[in-house]
Amino acid sequence: MSLDNFLATLDKLEGEAKDAFENAADSEALESVRVQFLGAKKGALKDVQKQMGGIDKDDRKAAGMRLNAFKSSVQDAFEQTAARLGGGGSDGVDPTFDPTLPGVRPELGHVHPITQTINHLMEIMGRMGFSAAEGPEVEDPWHNFVALNIPEDHPARDPLDNFYLSTAEAAAGSEGSQLLRSQTSTVQIRVMEKQAPPIRIISLGRVYRPDAPDATHFPMFHQMEGLYVDKHVTMANLKTVLRVFATNYLGDDVEIRFRPSFFPFTEPSVEVDFYWNGAWIEFGGAGMVDPAVFSAVGYDPDEVSGFAFGLGVERLCMRRHGITDIRDLYSGDLRFLSQF
Repeated sequence: MSLDNFLATLDKLEGEAKDAFENAADSEALESVRVQFLGAKKGALKDVQKQMGGIDKDDRKAAGMRLNAFKSSVQDAFEQTAARLGGGGSDGVDPTFDPTLPGVRPELGHVHPITQTINHLMEIMGRMGFSAAEGPEVEDPWHNFVALNIPEDHPARDPLDNFYLSTAEAAAGSEGSQLLRSQTSTVQIRVMEKQAPPIRIISLGRVYRPDAPDATHFPMFHQMEGLYVDKHVTMANLKTVLRVFATNYLGDDVEIRFRPSFFPFTEPSVEVDFYWNGAWIEFGGAGMVDPAVFSAVGYDPDEVSGFAFGLGVERLCMRRHGITDIRDLYSGDLRFLSQF
């Protein structure tokens, strides 16, 4: 094909396209014209592009420039008509859409009740001067047991009662083995190793124990661990902090009691119970930090004293919201979770 014939064909198509777009009365007609001239498979533009191969090599530059001008001109005609018709055409806008009608509110997610509880606990303890500290969930026996005054023959170190990540080493009692932490008390050790007293921290995070799931137990749960170390810290300070915390989180009508107990890392030790649904429910343990723990991190137990406590976050959440089964919190059932 000669260059003159090619250019004449483009001039004719350009005029036809502009007339067709100008005469389009609605979005359906506009789309039909667009496909006729600009369609990727059967449009007139596609047919003309195929004719480029028959043009002499010396004339192809001029032919290509005119072809590009043709495409721009036809595209402009299409867009002008689309704007005149209110956005109809290939942009997918429904011409029947009425922007004055009320919309449909999208369904948004929200914060999980456990996370809500953690944020609330941090806010309450923050008002009492406790700052938040974090530590790794994969721990070594030193931080999870040894520094907390838990001897090798203690039942808490049994491989069947922990999630060890190196079973052979753990069975042999190697301190090189690792495990998923069974308590957030490990964070206390790490903080005391790096910081001199006074210390007033809380740690909130996941802990792991191979418990069979039931209404009040789960193999993965959350703890809030607290630690206060300074001079002249007493058991009275511990009981005051826990009572103030309980009334702030659970309400003025909550009943709290302390029962004598034993933990290797506190002496004396107590269990903390709250009265719930006609029964006393254990929420965690507490006590004065054992001097052996202070010695393990380089503190002088004759110079400082302190208390520590660990409370179950899920149990606090369940108490506040009237949840009777911890498994509901991890069921993923949106019908349940959307209530919070």
